[in-house]
Amino acid sequence: MTTLLAFLVTLGVLITIHEYGHYRVARLCGVKVLQFSIGFGRALYTRKTGKDGTEFILAAFPLGGYVRMLDEREAPVPEHELHRAFNRQAIWKRMLVVLAGPIANLTLAVALYWLLFMVGVSGIKPVVGEIAPDTAAAKAGMVAGETVRAIGSEPVNSWQDMRWEVLRQSLKSGAVEVVTDGGRYQLDVSSLLHDDPTRDLFDQLGLKQYLPAIPAEVGEVIAGSPADKGGLKKGDKITAVGDSPIAEWVEFFNIVRAHPGQPLVIKIERDGQSLALAITPESVQEGGKIMGRIGAGVESMSEGKAEKLLAAHGLLVETRYAPGSALIHALDKSWEMSVFSLKMMWRMVTGVASWKGIGGPITIADIAGKSAQAGWKVFFGTLAFISLSLGILNLLPIPVLDGGHLMYYMIEFLKGSPVSERAMEIGQKTGFALLGLLMIFALYNDINRLITGFH
Repeated sequence: MTTLLAFLVTLGVLITIHEYGHYRVARLCGVKVLQFSIGFGRALYTRKTGKDGTEFILAAFPLGGYVRMLDEREAPVPEHELHRAFNRQAIWKRMLVVLAGPIANLTLAVALYWLLFMVGVSGIKPVVGEIAPDTAAAKAGMVAGETVRAIGSEPVNSWQDMRWEVLRQSLKSGAVEVVTDGGRYQLDVSSLLHDDPTRDLFDQLGLKQYLPAIPAEVGEVIAGSPADKGGLKKGDKITAVGDSPIAEWVEFFNIVRAHPGQPLVIKIERDGQSLALAITPESVQEGGKIMGRIGAGVESMSEGKAEKLLAAHGLLVETRYAPGSALIHALDKSWEMSVFSLKMMWRMVTGVASWKGIGGPITIADIAGKSAQAGWKVFFGTLAFISLSLGILNLLPIPVLDGGHLMYYMIEFLKGSPVSERAMEIGQKTGFALLGLLMIFALYNDINRLITGFH
């Protein structure tokens, strides 16, 4: 329910903001708006308001929306209202109306980042944990326990900052410099985003975040899972697997992952009694490897619990700015992420980056749900990123998108006459074909992730 609610809120906010941008600027330019719809298909709720009788609609299919304006190309327009028809407006007005939707999404992103920078963005101190052998981090000579101070010339305050800088700088070079309190390391990032971008960035590099030990106590058991069938219950404390003693959850987690399809004797404590359970992890594919999974998880930590645990170990950092500085940082972050998104799109088009990174509604729902469970700050950050991505996507010069309409108006401005109906018809068909192909990729990736597991 949290995932579904977060997904609906995310779509509702982003679509409403986008369409409201079109609506508000159209009204300011003197254009009559006939309909304002959130969603497509059968209307669930309608209401007419205002002197123009604009019909506001909430429709059944929520993946989009539209603003329908008075236009001679759609239906005859009374003589006395011709001056309010969209097609009769000056080119600059039509361009403003088209630009208003994407700009509204970009503005929302900046506003959310501004708010987050003012109230304070919590992060985890960038302390390096266990270095996986035979990985880029191991070959660079990085040492567990060191605190990262900068990536190249860019200082980092948190693990999240470090992740972003490594990802951003990896598009410029095959190696990035990691500066820690113990030395400088040249980290080979040439394989990033080429193999399988659904895998975690730092998993590919062999980097792990240092986190305080979490007790090996079961917090959740999925019904029908190997753990459930084997008798494991919430509250059980894992003490050993076979002859290997267990002190913290990650030890138990790693053993299970390393034994897909192999029976394990799991020793537990329950209500003061020692028990031994026989459980065989099921085999699942993750990042191109076969891993074990039993369907049991550690106790879920609320935002408050997690922060207290991190603060107790000196690992919690918070970045907060005054309103003026916060706005500058919000604009900088929005610009950096916009440039990064465009670079990634270009790399996909040119075949340098994999199309596996494209996600559809299922992926968006999963991300929205997880971010909502992590707290309102994480959810707002996710909302800002998706809003930014939506604004950029709509500015691409693809017919049927806002950027495509903008392209038509720019051509009209240059040649002194509107684009021909035939050219627009071909453009519309091409645009729908491109979007259809993109949706097929997105849905395929969504289904594939459902089968193999989200990463």
